[in-house]
Amino acid sequence: MDAATFPWLTTIILLPIAAALLIPLLPDKEGKTVRWYALVVGLIDFVLIIYAFYSQYDLSEAGLQMVESYPWAPQIGLNWSVGADGLSMPLILLTGFITTLAMLAAWPVTMKPKLFYFLLLTMYGAQVAVFAVQDMLLFFLTWELELIPVYLLLSIWGGKKRFYAATKFILYTAGSSLFILVAGLAMAFYGDTITFDFRALAAKEYTIGFELLAYTGFLIAYGVKLPIIPLHTWLPDAHGEATAPVHMLLAGILLKMGAMRFCG
Repeated sequence: MDAATFPWLTTIILLPIAAALLIPLLPDKEGKTVRWYALVVGLIDFVLIIYAFYSQYDLSEAGLQMVESYPWAPQIGLNWSVGADGLSMPLILLTGFITTLAMLAAWPVTMKPKLFYFLLLTMYGAQVAVFAVQDMLLFFLTWELELIPVYLLLSIWGGKKRFYAATKFILYTAGSSLFILVAGLAMAFYGDTITFDFRALAAKEYTIGFELLAYTGFLIAYGVKLPIIPLHTWLPDAHGEATAPVHMLLAGILLKMGAMRFCG
């Protein structure tokens, strides 16, 4: 397999998640080993992102590149489909950079270090996936996957009002995700063909009324994540109670997800 056919994006997404699953097997209880382990994994993934960008991504070409598509659950029309364009590729680079820095900022964490770095690595892969996936159902799953670690990072390692902030965060963001699911399913089943592929969904002919309803659903969902007034009230609590590395991920990456998908 040469560099042109190697599944770069799939590897970049799954590497930190697979590495996170091995953390419970590490013998270290004080966190010294797991810190270096997570940092090395984060650096390797960041290097892969940089290499893929410079060797596989053509800045002179428009549209989707580095496309990888594999059938996952064909019975329900779910495919593992990823790709990068001029909007998502810079954000994937940003994700690798900020997440690696967040792991360095988390060095003083001593409480439950295995769980902490497990959540950071899981978030790493989920965040890249949100920017790269090209399947609506897969997008919803990865969107939900990155919410759970944030909730746990806030509720366990946050400040004095961490439970309130974490609960408010998950109620807002998970609740708004339902709008993505409903609008996405409506688009997928609209018309004569059923598809979750972003490009196929964009090519469908919708009525004006349907488009307005779907747009409203996505506006609410991504508006919470951006966040926009009056859907922003979870943000001050979450940022105020988050530790420095979690704050970096919230401000540096998670808020970009709503903007990227809303614009994309």
